[in-house]
Amino acid sequence: MGTPDFAVPALDALVAAGHDVIAAYSQPPRPGGRRGRALVPSPVHQRAEALGIAVRTPVSLKNVEAQADFAALDADVAVVAAYGLILPRAVLDAPRQGCLNIHGSLLPRWRGAAPIQRAILAGDAETGVGIMQMEAGLDTGPVRLEGRTAVAIKTAGELTTELAAMGARLMVEVLADLPAHPPVPQPEDGITYAAKIAKDEMRLDLGQDAAAAERQIRAFNPPGAWLEINGERLRILAAEVLDAPAAPPGTVIDDQFTIACASGAIRPTSVQRAGRGVMTVPELLRGFPISPGTHL
Repeated sequence: MGTPDFAVPALDALVAAGHDVIAAYSQPPRPGGRRGRALVPSPVHQRAEALGIAVRTPVSLKNVEAQADFAALDADVAVVAAYGLILPRAVLDAPRQGCLNIHGSLLPRWRGAAPIQRAILAGDAETGVGIMQMEAGLDTGPVRLEGRTAVAIKTAGELTTELAAMGARLMVEVLADLPAHPPVPQPEDGITYAAKIAKDEMRLDLGQDAAAAERQIRAFNPPGAWLEINGERLRILAAEVLDAPAAPPGTVIDDQFTIACASGAIRPTSVQRAGRGVMTVPELLRGFPISPGTHL
């Protein structure tokens, strides 16, 4: 049960390990690209079909018919990874071994929808992935196995790829010997919540210190934090943090597109204009001059 790219490695790993994947649940196809385009199946939907696995895309699992259809599968276990739908108690209890979730954080830190982005934004030194026995609460279930990795200077995209592969490997390890990985209750201390990302959070905040602004850039890549310059939206995909003389936050302070923050400055290194490809800042400035003193 999964929807985005994050869940595809787990599906592949289950098949490669020889498990009998009797069905794949994914969110319904969505309109692709521009308005009026055809519906596009999710990455999990597409991969399952390529593997010859039956795909189900209910809008909700809250109705009795959908729950009965799920129970009729007579599954040993349900593997869940970024599915995006709430699993009611009847669904959680239907498989003989319950539902196991691949969650992209070190629980109980960052329960919720956007754990990878929130870990980067908060400046966490370490994050990871846990195989959690699901229960009715929001990511409150006991954890059977977890893996860890340094956040370092990784983007959300890079961490997502790494944790997806790690989660797939750990899930196969747990399923190979469930009794060897008993569910361990989460600690009562250290609980935080990873709220869903709001669109306005992706506007780069230059009123914070430079290190926080750089974390915001990594946390929202992809698709990219953005600034507005001369009425045009410019995505900032990577930047370095610099010491700089004090200047009003948002002021371009040199001819290399260095931008003052509340303290320090950032110098973007990879950017993207609307409708254009990714480019370096020198490439940007050749066709889109940004003068020192410009206020963003």
